[in-house]
Amino acid sequence: MKFITQIARFFVGFLFIISGLIKLNDPVGFSFKLDEYFSEAVFNVPFLQPLALSIAVFVVIVEVVLGVLLLIGFKKKFTLWSLFLMILFFTFLTFYSAYFNKVTDCGCFGDALKLTPWQSFSKDVVLLVLILILFAGQKYILPIFKSNGANYGLSFISLALCGYLGFHVLNHLPVIDFRAYKVGTNIRKGMEIPEGAPESKYDIIFKYNVNGVPTDFKMDELVNLPEGAEFISREEILLVKGYEPPIHDFSIEKDGENFMDQLLEEPKLLMFVSYNLNLASEDGLAALNNISTQAKEKGYQVIAMTASNQETIEDFNKKYNFNFEFYFCDATTLKTIERANPSLVVLEYGTIVQKLHWQDASKISLK
Repeated sequence: MKFITQIARFFVGFLFIISGLIKLNDPVGFSFKLDEYFSEAVFNVPFLQPLALSIAVFVVIVEVVLGVLLLIGFKKKFTLWSLFLMILFFTFLTFYSAYFNKVTDCGCFGDALKLTPWQSFSKDVVLLVLILILFAGQKYILPIFKSNGANYGLSFISLALCGYLGFHVLNHLPVIDFRAYKVGTNIRKGMEIPEGAPESKYDIIFKYNVNGVPTDFKMDELVNLPEGAEFISREEILLVKGYEPPIHDFSIEKDGENFMDQLLEEPKLLMFVSYNLNLASEDGLAALNNISTQAKEKGYQVIAMTASNQETIEDFNKKYNFNFEFYFCDATTLKTIERANPSLVVLEYGTIVQKLHWQDASKISLK
């Protein structure tokens, strides 16, 4: 039992630290996932949505610190109960996501490792079992350091380092970018589907009104439709998911036209990204005109990308008198491109060469 307990102790502690650090590297991304859980479509607790980022930072720091406490064997009872309650909550969350297909990615490991809802649930069940093993063998969990001062010191250092990392990435950008739009990515190539890649397979269901009763028919049954059947709707049900390129939802639209092909051919393109202008930093928006002017003097084409509607764009144009054009792109895509609101993305022929938080605009490299 002693050996099993130590293995479980190492595995659980290490996994909590790694999982927490990955999310702490990108707490804004984790907050987007929490915001999705809090929405009316899932748990319907919209009053928590404004607190999503604060909750995200708190949860991931606690996750890392609990992992550290477990590994050094400090505050054993507090640590085990905290881990148990946390994993119990996560297990419920991932089961709900998997069973009801509400949130297709729990964000357990951020963008570093994508797990399906059932994989996330299975992972949490394994962790729950391991934590129960730790409860059973807790007498074998002894502090690594005999001095309480050393244990408190290491605990405090881990908390302080987590706090610093969280503060840094919130005011700049993630230290490591695991997303599809990281520096060096060519957007056009990221959208390509390799030859021979598996295609998605669908079952198509047709719904007809038959004598006042809605009835489903498959494709091969349409040749024998009852007389007088009236078409209601057509639904595609995904049977097998095929290959999906890393970038599959990118567009640069204006007035119903997609300018993506044209703009991705630009040798010098500067994009300001703000998925929601109403949530953007006022200081950040106020700084954009000056950056745009500098970029245009260097021969750059300057545009802004947002998911805000035209009325909102016009309101902000009146307030800030922007000297660049706004284009539309899906909000989820823009959140994936960059975490700061607003942020700066420099491209050369469709390849991302630099990404910056608006607070780091002075570091922009304009050739």
